[in-house]
Amino acid sequence: MSFTNKTIVVTGGTGALGAAVVAALIGQGARCILPFRHEAEAQRFAHRDSGNVTLIPAGDLADEAVVAKIYDGLKLWGSIHIAGGFAMGEIEDTDKAALMAQLDGNLVSCFLCCRAAVKAIRAAGTGGRIVNVAARPALEPRTGAGMTAYTIAKSGVAALSAALAEEVARDGILVNAVAPSIMDTEANRKAMPKADFAKWPKVEEVAATILHLASPANTVARGGVVPVYGRS
Repeated sequence: MSFTNKTIVVTGGTGALGAAVVAALIGQGARCILPFRHEAEAQRFAHRDSGNVTLIPAGDLADEAVVAKIYDGLKLWGSIHIAGGFAMGEIEDTDKAALMAQLDGNLVSCFLCCRAAVKAIRAAGTGGRIVNVAARPALEPRTGAGMTAYTIAKSGVAALSAALAEEVARDGILVNAVAPSIMDTEANRKAMPKADFAKWPKVEEVAATILHLASPANTVARGGVVPVYGRS
């Protein structure tokens, strides 16, 4: 599974899962383009000094102009969309602003990045791969009780992935998504100290699934939303 000389955009690449994905990609020779929103993210990013990593200051990924600038002129093989946000909240406590924040942060940003990626991959003319990140409630909506806005947004990501996969397969662009459960990260351990961490999927394990779907070795999988739950 080689990514030598292949350019891949990774949104959310400075986060826990994103860092694992980027580490694996550059280990396989990929050139990674990482948009970031806050300078602190870039400063603490472990792979910032890698010659195969380009960090790009960017604004809101739900802004068409911001997204267009990131992808402009890239000879692109792949785009991996990890950026997003999570919020708990029962429906009575979730107003329109909170709903729209989840839709913009998770679904609209993913849609716009998919749109820009398809344009860039088509222009390169060699086919490519897109991998989105949904979540377990997208496949099991009943587990989204108490976080309905997040569940709606991630369900949209799953539907987008399946529909787009059908639309662009003729161009040699394979689109898939993964749907993680709670992942074993420092932040999640701190938030749920009594949980059984051993059952949670490790970010490196989820990253491995993403890498396969994004790789030239994947020649047939498209339209999938792959559960990556570990033993949880």
